[in-house]
Amino acid sequence: MTMPPFHLAFPVDDLAAARAFYGELLGCGEGRSSAEWIDFDFHGHQIVTHLVPRQSADAGANHVDGHGVPVPHFGLVLGMEQWRVLADRLEAAGTDFVIAPTIRFAGEPGEQATMFLRDPAGNALEFKAFADLGQLFARD
Repeated sequence: MTMPPFHLAFPVDDLAAARAFYGELLGCGEGRSSAEWIDFDFHGHQIVTHLVPRQSADAGANHVDGHGVPVPHFGLVLGMEQWRVLADRLEAAGTDFVIAPTIRFAGEPGEQATMFLRDPAGNALEFKAFADLGQLFARD
């Protein structure tokens, strides 16, 4: 079953920085925009960056497999090869990761490649991939 694209809107405090991060670094195509917001094609999903004054992006962190995962965050599940290409691009760009590219839950149900980073406004993003996508919701 193919799922429809999701739509996510979130705050940024600098549209030029958002355009450079999402458009140039992450390679997301730009859709409609105004002086107050920009739509991006986030791997077939729509994210909209809305210009708002700076605010704290974190409510806290939860420990998952030995890492402090920022809360809130949003993420995208990619194919393993897409994930590796993106991880290489981000590492080559000198990205300051919250959690560097790593394998989480190694040898357990739900084993996954993951990485966390922040956009210029401080919003936390996660990119993950599974060698077996059937493990996305695995429990045991």
